[in-house]
Amino acid sequence: MPVVGPDFISLQVRDLEAAASFYETRLGLRPAPGPPHAVVFATSPVPFAVRDVLPGTTLTWPGDGVALWLLADDAQSLHDDLAAAGVPIVSDPVDGPFGRTFTFRDPDGYAVTIHDKA
Repeated sequence: MPVVGPDFISLQVRDLEAAASFYETRLGLRPAPGPPHAVVFATSPVPFAVRDVLPGTTLTWPGDGVALWLLADDAQSLHDDLAAAGVPIVSDPVDGPFGRTFTFRDPDGYAVTIHDKA
């Protein structure tokens, strides 16, 4: 049976409470029921979560090689809010095949790309 696509995405984080607060406060994600070592958000079509670091894992190079893209209603407005809050912007908004697109760094250093066209 073939794989049909991503069904769950999570990032390991150093401080679960801080990471969950960032994604809830800055991106407007809403928590959903989940296990005690993670905060799962009610995202669609694929659930997204932040979780405690697994034993034996280091986050020396967080997100190295990971491409995490999140869909937003208005990428420019979200960029402006994040920039005003001092969130590090990796690449400024540009218009491309996926709509308005920009990349920021979350509190653990993960590069997260936002776009506004499905």
